[in-house]
Amino acid sequence: MPHIALGNDASGIISLFAYRPETARPLSELAEVLLRGPSSLSRGERELIASYVSALNECEFCTSSHAAFAAAQLPEGIALVDQVRADLESAPVSPKLKALLRVASAVQRSGRDVRPEDVAAARAEGATDVEVHDTVLIAAAFCMFNRYVDGLGTTLPDDPKEYTASANAIVSGGYLAILGRPEAHADTCRQSRR
Repeated sequence: MPHIALGNDASGIISLFAYRPETARPLSELAEVLLRGPSSLSRGERELIASYVSALNECEFCTSSHAAFAAAQLPEGIALVDQVRADLESAPVSPKLKALLRVASAVQRSGRDVRPEDVAAARAEGATDVEVHDTVLIAAAFCMFNRYVDGLGTTLPDDPKEYTASANAIVSGGYLAILGRPEAHADTCRQSRR
């Protein structure tokens, strides 16, 4: 049960977007730029960072959503996402991505936990300054998103298949596609599970 009356029955951040469309736009624009904008990191890799940080923050809605979004955009699918979340060090990701995920993990604990050695290790594996920047910003943004979703006690979808439906919508239309109609997005997700 949400901590405040949201006036809708959507789940997670979708319910908050329906409640406050004024804040939904800039948050969606930030997600669009960070996770779908031009980058040398693939969309799947950036969604993996988002899911990984959300898992570290124990935000079930964001972890599951972005795991589905990452899986839909990575050739290895959900198996890789699950391996990264279970044990980063043995997960079959590139050394560069592993180093960037370590940076993201440090950000999740505290921005001050990111050490020069962490950045140097990512650079040694081929990460650019823009990739380090974007990893830090994705991690920081998802700490905010996770706290937003959990801090207001949003609900989880009734059916986990809704995450897959959301993934299809995000992959095809992006984060800005649900603006102005978050309830319609929630309804589409519910209908797709039937």
